[in-house]
Amino acid sequence: MSRIGRKPVALPSGVTVEVRTSEVRIKGPKGELSVVLVPAITVAVDGSTVTVTGKDESDSGRARHGLIRVLIENSAIGVSKGYEKKLEIIGVGYKAQVKGKSLVLNLGHSHPITLAIPEGIEIAQDEKNKNIVMIRGISKELVGQFAADIRSLRPPEPYKGKGVRYFGENVRRKPGKAAVSKAAA
Repeated sequence: MSRIGRKPVALPSGVTVEVRTSEVRIKGPKGELSVVLVPAITVAVDGSTVTVTGKDESDSGRARHGLIRVLIENSAIGVSKGYEKKLEIIGVGYKAQVKGKSLVLNLGHSHPITLAIPEGIEIAQDEKNKNIVMIRGISKELVGQFAADIRSLRPPEPYKGKGVRYFGENVRRKPGKAAVSKAAA
């Protein structure tokens, strides 16, 4: 039995879980998410806790057992509190703007990059610092993937530190070329 899968999921207040034959629906104040079930996994709801049990004891069966439990827990947190990722845009002339249902990024390319904002994602900019972009949503997977997609457009480079990075991410800096000393020449 999976160690993670054995732990019961405590549901936050205001969150309800409905188990169907092939999926689990989680409803909360911020919205509704569903988790697709694997045939070897069963889910039981007991008041404000959800218990996931697995029938298969193979390595892949135990892995799926833990995975389904964590997906249910992440969905319960998402529909009650939501998830947020912050991105920091660093560089001269680098900026981001929200225009309708799209995000326009100027990241030093010859043209601005326009990304369509997926359904269920909300993007905001910090009031004090416009170079900080906040990505919010109820799905941890969707928020994390969209943040990773934005970061992949211009990852932080190690010499000057320019690019898109997660807020608070530590980028290791390299010294660059050293001047040739006359003693070495």
